[in-house]
Amino acid sequence: MHTVWKGAISFGLVHVPVKMFSATEDKDVSLRYIHKACGSPLSYVRKCPVCDKEVAWEEIGKGYEYEKGKFVIFDKDELDALTEESTKNITILDFVDLKDIDPIYFQKTYYLSPDQAGAGAYRLLMEAMRQTGKIGVAKISIRSKSSLAAIRVLENCLSIETMFYPDEIRPVSQVPSLPEAGAVNDKELDMAKLLISQLSTPFEPEKYTDDYRKRMLDLIASKVAGEEIRIAPARQETNVIDLMAALQASIKAVQHVPSDPGTSPGAVAAKPRKAAVGRKKAAPKDSGEPAPGAGADGSAAANEAAVPLPDADPVIAPKPKRRSAKSKQTVS
Repeated sequence: MHTVWKGAISFGLVHVPVKMFSATEDKDVSLRYIHKACGSPLSYVRKCPVCDKEVAWEEIGKGYEYEKGKFVIFDKDELDALTEESTKNITILDFVDLKDIDPIYFQKTYYLSPDQAGAGAYRLLMEAMRQTGKIGVAKISIRSKSSLAAIRVLENCLSIETMFYPDEIRPVSQVPSLPEAGAVNDKELDMAKLLISQLSTPFEPEKYTDDYRKRMLDLIASKVAGEEIRIAPARQETNVIDLMAALQASIKAVQHVPSDPGTSPGAVAAKPRKAAVGRKKAAPKDSGEPAPGAGADGSAAANEAAVPLPDADPVIAPKPKRRSAKSKQTVS
């Protein structure tokens, strides 16, 4: 792993030298802009509109636009002086319970490992936090960006999650078109709670996959192989008008589907077998031979003989349509 940051965790007078590593990675499929005429990738050019020329990195500074078209300019030394002291330490301010922090505050997760001779202090802090069940709220600066952070124990490692400051969280009152407070239909509420109960299961992150990324990679592989691609149209969704009917249909659907997609079909309880529907057959003539399905003594099986067959036209299931070679190439 690439070291993102080096410094020390400080709580009280204790300092724990640590290195920081990114705990997550972005696996989005990256697409570049291409010139359709010749197929060449396009590049971004740093060009000054006034001087009408490309600008090299060493000629570029930073500035803040305090009024339209007016900037205050900073050079690298001025910016480095602002962050020189704060970038060396992760200062724990308080220890709190994890459940007291709303997930909206969390940004990105990093791993912390002991640096130099800090293994003993690292192990001490980790074990103390593990036994007290607390997490540390700290301040940290990474690449000149100051953030709140939460330090916690993750398996046998200290992790740190950067957090937004409270004034960076937009208030819910700014969200448009929120429904006003009011009573809900009791029957619909009971059905919704039942549906939640049916879908409730322990969190198993490994069973969730990025379906879009998989389809994109399959499409890329097909194009590289020179196959003809045709995208199947998406099914049109309709607006739900009858809320109760939608809830009942949802509950009926989940009752026949295991909550864990990895569950084998054999683990699902078998549905009760329905009796065959057809016309009543006339009793077979006494020909001296046992009727089909009868035992050696000429009598039918007990479970079959006990079910009377109603008068009804026989139901004939339609034969499944064969997929054409063209439809097999369709990428859904």
